[in-house]
Amino acid sequence: MAKRGGLVNLDYLAAKYAQEIVAELVDKRVQQESVDIKKAKSSADNTVTKALGVLQEHGVYACFLYLFAKEKENSKAVVPRMLEILREIGIPDPPSKAGKGSVDSRGTLAHISEHVTSDLELLLLARDALERLLVYARYGIKARG
Repeated sequence: MAKRGGLVNLDYLAAKYAQEIVAELVDKRVQQESVDIKKAKSSADNTVTKALGVLQEHGVYACFLYLFAKEKENSKAVVPRMLEILREIGIPDPPSKAGKGSVDSRGTLAHISEHVTSDLELLLLARDALERLLVYARYGIKARG
């Protein structure tokens, strides 16, 4: 359970969605695409580590921008989980113009700009939640056998 009495457990949410990122970027690629586990872990670690660095150095909007611009394939696993954790802390989902299961980059970036970066308190909460998510995903990738 993520909520109790109106409070949100960021640690629980970050762990939950980080596990989903690891499962999709590593486990699913190894099983379905017959990718070597070292290669899958390296690719996933590279994406998550760089996204975390961008988030820490430049902020929430820049992190989403980086994932859409530079990590097109792996962002399909990371961005939806980032949006999920944001939804769980009270930020509504962006309007979807993409097909089912995919994320519209233009709409998502506009949504982050309008609904997250415009409110400093919400921005700080979002940044903390996303940072925790990416840190957990990073170490989850490293822990995979």
